[in-house]
Amino acid sequence: MIRKFLKRVFGKSAKIKSAGNSKVIPFELHGVARLQISYGALKVTDGLQAAGFKAYVVGGAVRDLLLKRIPKDFDVATNATPEEVRRLFRRSRIIGRRFRLVHVMFGEDIVEVSTFRSMIEAVDAQTDEHGRLLRDNQFGDQEQDAARRDFTANALFYDPSSQDIYDYHEGYADTRNSVLRMIGPPEVRYREDPVRMLRAVRLSAKLGMQIYSDTAKPIFALKGLLDNVPQARLLDEVLKMLLSGHSVECIHKLREMDLHHGLLPLLDVILEQPMGEKFVLLALRNTDERLSQEKTVSPAFLFASLLWHEVLAAWNIRVEQGERPVGAMHAAMDEVLGRQKAQLAIPHRHDAVMKEIWLLQQRFSQRSGQRPFRLLEQPRFRAAYDFLLLRCASGEVEEELGLWWDEFQSANAERQAEMLQPEQAGDKKRRRKPRKKPVLTDVPA
Repeated sequence: MIRKFLKRVFGKSAKIKSAGNSKVIPFELHGVARLQISYGALKVTDGLQAAGFKAYVVGGAVRDLLLKRIPKDFDVATNATPEEVRRLFRRSRIIGRRFRLVHVMFGEDIVEVSTFRSMIEAVDAQTDEHGRLLRDNQFGDQEQDAARRDFTANALFYDPSSQDIYDYHEGYADTRNSVLRMIGPPEVRYREDPVRMLRAVRLSAKLGMQIYSDTAKPIFALKGLLDNVPQARLLDEVLKMLLSGHSVECIHKLREMDLHHGLLPLLDVILEQPMGEKFVLLALRNTDERLSQEKTVSPAFLFASLLWHEVLAAWNIRVEQGERPVGAMHAAMDEVLGRQKAQLAIPHRHDAVMKEIWLLQQRFSQRSGQRPFRLLEQPRFRAAYDFLLLRCASGEVEEELGLWWDEFQSANAERQAEMLQPEQAGDKKRRRKPRKKPVLTDVPA
């Protein structure tokens, strides 16, 4: 009601003003209110401004609010140095080496505060042999800080005290027009940080924004630069894609721009297999749906889904060569995880969970005797069961198997006994006969 009233009163007179080289978009035009900013970000900007510094909410939070989305977090940019920010806020810490930042804590909420940085000239830049920036702690002013950001939509500065937005690169218009455009020469900016190519794909898919033609053009020729990015950074960006709530769109965009090779075997091999592609897309859609319902998602489960058909293919080869099924599965898992870790550093903490989910799949077909009851007692049963349902939905195994386990786990003891299948020849393991203890006899002197 208040916003509509203000628009009626000021709508005709509100205009975009100029302040130096920036445009100042007033609240009456953009409609982003101070109350939409998080408590922590307001405390930080108010505290810095009260101490005589400039402070703005920046980046994705401003972009998302303009797009009527709820920001995941709120970052702040200021002309105060990290040490000055640290002195103002008791519960804060300075982090980073390449980028020195300050994290200010408000309970579980963390506000990331960065000092305005300047664009580093090529002659002064500390880069590796591929042109990637190694250090970037050269402080500057607000205009320089806007110029060094990646996309115009991420270079908007929101002042909570005046509710104005400062725009140096037509980011406001690009956001309104759903265009993702690089600031500066795209080729130079991609060489500075090749991950920007993946970020362009993720933001385009997540926000429904069209990548500007000049921004997209150099990507194909420069995609090889991703081979030189640290694995931890690649993993972080891939997880952001897969856990964005729009993973299916991200995967399609990656393939469309030929950026998928080398990131995950599922994108290099599995999606070329009809059943593998169906299984992977089902897993990704399931993840997107859970995120839309604000349910938790396990990265280990997601990676297990993405790598499953690689494991299955390696297992089938070993079984055909005469190896025992269980041993073949262990060898196949180690082979696939070893090959994958050479491309993307999946944390070791996920290995055990993935292996448990994969190993339990063989046990779902065992529906006689005490085996189903022992399977229900497994700590990872629920995750393995959800995995089984994906296999059923993709046509990899009969749907009847999933229905049987759906009923069995919730049935009473009498019904469970009725559902058990008869023992088949070879189901019962041969028990070893106990060894006879030797009879001790008196030894003659």
